[in-house]
Amino acid sequence: MAHKFVIKQSSNGQYIASFEYNGEKVFWTETYKSKASAQNAIDSIKKNGPMAEVHDAT
Repeated sequence: MAHKFVIKQSSNGQYIASFEYNGEKVFWTETYKSKASAQNAIDSIKKNGPMAEVHDAT
């Protein structure tokens, strides 16, 4: 699969969720104290992302 969400644990023990496409990190979240919070961020993006409007700031 060319795209995926990834949860990684940082060196300080916190968790970061990111979205990767063709092996390149496209965006990432803030750090979370628990893995469940990182998963909640992914779930929220999957639920709300398709309905988000596009804002062209050019």
